[in-house]
Amino acid sequence: MCRTDRSVPEPGEGQDVDAADAAFTSLLEDSAEELYEQAPCGYLSTLMDGTIAKINTTLLDWLGLARSQVVGRMRFADLLTVGGKLYHETHFAPLLQMKGEVSGIALDIKASAGLRMPVLVTSKVKTSEDGEPLLIRTTVFDARDRRAYEKELLRGRRTAEEARRRSEADRERLQEALAVLQQSLLPAELPEVPGLEASSYYHTASPDLLGGDFYDLFPLDAGRWAFFLGDVCGKGPQAAAVTSLTRYTLRAAALHDADPVAVLTTLNTVLHERYRSGEGRYCTAIFGVLEPDDGHAGVHLASGGHPSALIQRADGSADYLPTPGGLLIGVLPRAPFTAARARLLPGDTLLLYTDGLTEARTGPDRALYGEDALLAFTAAQPPTGPQALITALSGLLASFGDGLDDDTALLALGVPAPLPTTTSEDLT
Repeated sequence: MCRTDRSVPEPGEGQDVDAADAAFTSLLEDSAEELYEQAPCGYLSTLMDGTIAKINTTLLDWLGLARSQVVGRMRFADLLTVGGKLYHETHFAPLLQMKGEVSGIALDIKASAGLRMPVLVTSKVKTSEDGEPLLIRTTVFDARDRRAYEKELLRGRRTAEEARRRSEADRERLQEALAVLQQSLLPAELPEVPGLEASSYYHTASPDLLGGDFYDLFPLDAGRWAFFLGDVCGKGPQAAAVTSLTRYTLRAAALHDADPVAVLTTLNTVLHERYRSGEGRYCTAIFGVLEPDDGHAGVHLASGGHPSALIQRADGSADYLPTPGGLLIGVLPRAPFTAARARLLPGDTLLLYTDGLTEARTGPDRALYGEDALLAFTAAQPPTGPQALITALSGLLASFGDGLDDDTALLALGVPAPLPTTTSEDLT
């Protein structure tokens, strides 16, 4: 049977213990004076008036001075730069006198060769048994690496701040340019139409992106006016190019043949031919013709994949003008479009809108606002004309907050209600 006796050292074990003992012994042979003089930081002791009574070799080497030049001849403040001396007199010394110690104060000392050396200074007052201050012991740490790091950090922060300012300035310039371009895709103002009222509104979901919503109102001849409103798929410069092409085509086609179905058919052909070889581009749109006549107005319109127009009646009711079956414009070489007719009486308003309104997210469950809610909202508004309805709808859009994430265009056209007549009995 084999037995292990731990009293017998393993091979080499005794040699390792002896080597460790020798290493500790060599450390213990360092005298306290040598540890003080060659410490990795500066040490000095001063009288209460700041006169240096003792200083180690490390600090003397930093200063480039001999011990005889310093001890009994200089005060601690004399080792500091002008700014450091001022701070010492106004803050450091009073705080030390009041609290008995200060720690980690950043100062600069006058190092050798006329250089400034950043240091961190900690001082503590030594007192007698009865509490009387005897001297001040001070430790000085080399902070050159830390100062270099702080400068680099500050330089990086300034660089980042400058980059942020440039980025914000560039973004502001971009937003200004986009706003100007967006306005160029919309009429500067709607024309005055005899016997009719008109109002419009455009909500931009993001100042950083060009939207594809558009609308217009323009004369065809002496008695007829054309209008349209639509939404190009996508955002950005490409969508803006399609919007520009669409508006130009609708205007040109209407002057050639103002029939709403014919106008949308022409637009469909242009968009399909223009973009069929690359990424497909398409839009939705309503195009219509207004004919004011003796206190009312006839409406003849057609839709290509666009939400139905809505009519607010003078009696307070509201309903959609259905245009079912119309396809997106530009998808197919030939597309059917649905036409509808209506008659606007005094006090009636025709509303056209893009789907940014009905597709807004509302409530805690982020549900779609929807066409039913829009119909109910419109019916709840007093029938006081296009401007009042557009004002109410712009307030509704603002109430959606971040739930409204798409551009929205509104166009309202209506026949003014007759002004109330004044009789002699009213005057009395």
